[in-house]
Amino acid sequence: MLTHTTSTALFGMLMLLLLCLHYFIFPLHEFIFIFPVLGYFVLVAWGSSQINSNYHLTVLCQSKDVTSKHIALSFDDGPHETVTPLVLDWLKKHEISATFFCIGKNIEGKEALLQRMHSEGHIIANHSYSHSYFFDFFGSSKIKNELSRTNEQVEKLLGSKPALFRPPYGVTTPSIAQAVEQLKLTCVGWNVRSMDGVSKNQEKIIERVCAKIQPGAILLFHDTYEQVIPVLDATFQHCRANGFKIVSLEKLVKIKPYV
Repeated sequence: MLTHTTSTALFGMLMLLLLCLHYFIFPLHEFIFIFPVLGYFVLVAWGSSQINSNYHLTVLCQSKDVTSKHIALSFDDGPHETVTPLVLDWLKKHEISATFFCIGKNIEGKEALLQRMHSEGHIIANHSYSHSYFFDFFGSSKIKNELSRTNEQVEKLLGSKPALFRPPYGVTTPSIAQAVEQLKLTCVGWNVRSMDGVSKNQEKIIERVCAKIQPGAILLFHDTYEQVIPVLDATFQHCRANGFKIVSLEKLVKIKPYV
């Protein structure tokens, strides 16, 4: 598996070899040096943006068990004052346990919603404190502070500290990897992304989700858009018709959600 550490080491060795050739054997054209640099940065950009690449750190994106037709639901960016209660009502109606990757700043003023999630058997996980557009450019100490701040909020309310973290935008970096390692968190991604926060076309969202469902899948939705409810209805019907069972993330990937 290609990781940031191995690719950086290989890039360094390649550049060292080219420099030795250039200075001790025969001069090389400058483009010979530019291409490896460009290739390296393209690789880093790809590895950082692909949540399932495990380029910077190990990320759980699906169950290793692909024999059982089990899947899990997850929701990002809440709690939301109007949509989250609708999602919770839907989950309660269908007796489904889900995982909510909550933004710390969104918890403030909505503590009762967080407590409801917990009391109804859902997992509360960390999705950073600010979900800043610039989160991926933060240093490890600032990222660590964001994750710790959100965990402390949850622990103060529920008495349990989240062990699971999902990076904003699904982007990973060396700084995120360092913060996650220091806090001993487990990074969780997905392999079915609904795009419910991007597209307004419910039919396309439903088609996208249902086409990608497979044993062991982790589905990503947002409890911040009302259109998620009809999408969940269609997803549930598809799962029931095709023999899929929706289970908790804890059961699907066999991991403890709290420390």
